[in-house]
Amino acid sequence: MDPHGAHDPGMTRFTLNGTEVAPSIAADAPLLAALRGPLGLSGPRFGCGEEQCGACVVLVDGTPAFACTMPVAAVTGKCVETVEGLGTPEAPHPLQRAFLELQAGQCGYCLSGILMAAAALLRRVPQPSAAQVKEALDPHLCRCGSHNRILRAVLRAAEEMQPA
Repeated sequence: MDPHGAHDPGMTRFTLNGTEVAPSIAADAPLLAALRGPLGLSGPRFGCGEEQCGACVVLVDGTPAFACTMPVAAVTGKCVETVEGLGTPEAPHPLQRAFLELQAGQCGYCLSGILMAAAALLRRVPQPSAAQVKEALDPHLCRCGSHNRILRAVLRAAEEMQPA
């Protein structure tokens, strides 16, 4: 790295939503800056910058992580998943479908982080209890007060994801 903060993009390579990427950004820049900047994503959002709201949460090797404070160098060689990789408009993930059907969000600012944390939970615990969902989503702040609808949406998605 030179004194002006330039970074060799070959040094920070990781898999983003199934595709290998090497963003041209300083290694100590927050992952969120790489995602929203050179990688052009808009799902993960900056909320507080202090790991207090969860708007920036992404999955790193399947585990929820705060992208606002994690240096991009920390994901070198790892798999990062954002809400953009969860589903598509044509084929939404069951969580996305449940959130839409139950109108679980109002402004939507917090939802990408909540969806990613919920996806990680459902991968670990396919049939979570309401208490487990609340615990997994505890780090997330929804200022609209949609908590009960969010809880119902996660539980509905879990039910839908069960084999017939």
